[in-house]
Amino acid sequence: MNQSIQPEVVFRAESVTKTFGRVRALSGVSFSVRRGEILGLIGPNGSGKTTLFECLAGVLPADTGTLYQGERPMTSRDRSSLFFYLPDGISPWPAQSVRWVLDFTIGFFGGSGELREDVVRRLNLGPLLDSSMGALSKGQRKRALLAAGLLTPQPVLFADEPFDGLDLRQTREVANALRSYALSGRTLFLSIHQITDAARVCDRFVLLSEGLVRGEGTLSELSAGVPRDLEEVFLALT
Repeated sequence: MNQSIQPEVVFRAESVTKTFGRVRALSGVSFSVRRGEILGLIGPNGSGKTTLFECLAGVLPADTGTLYQGERPMTSRDRSSLFFYLPDGISPWPAQSVRWVLDFTIGFFGGSGELREDVVRRLNLGPLLDSSMGALSKGQRKRALLAAGLLTPQPVLFADEPFDGLDLRQTREVANALRSYALSGRTLFLSIHQITDAARVCDRFVLLSEGLVRGEGTLSELSAGVPRDLEEVFLALT
């Protein structure tokens, strides 16, 4: 992505807070998401990444906070038309084939049939199309569900741990596919705990630790002009 040209902000979150009893999972989380970028939500396990995605998508009600499109607060209808959330660790439709899942996604959500062949090719799902979802390995199921997410029509896709269960070659293939769709205008917001994976694919980062945003920006912005890798930046800021 050309950093000299600032893409439009698709939405921004302001002061999102979520507590569970006495535990504050999110504390005043604020950041923006830009059109056609791959934004990485980076943080260790337990930092609040999944809780944030669930609050943004409306799966969980936030205690406080507002999402904006421009200067207008977003409604529930706005969220459903703008966001599609792909959780981690789900195993839906175990008796159905991968082919059925992709066709169902296109039909039910009004997704893109034109993209189907390209998504199948880029995620190497051809040999798996007639396999049942319940028979897939963790990595195979992850690719199949990511394919379904990419076929949805919403402009912003939230994907929780999209590289979990993938080997190095598969991770690179998926990263290349995500880059291609981002270049076509799709906005991808990825929750990632493996910093090397995040550094490979993301344009910008939101660093989350203990429910707090510790930094937001490109690697060069976060490193304040001192050449460091993403892992060093994260350790310095959290």
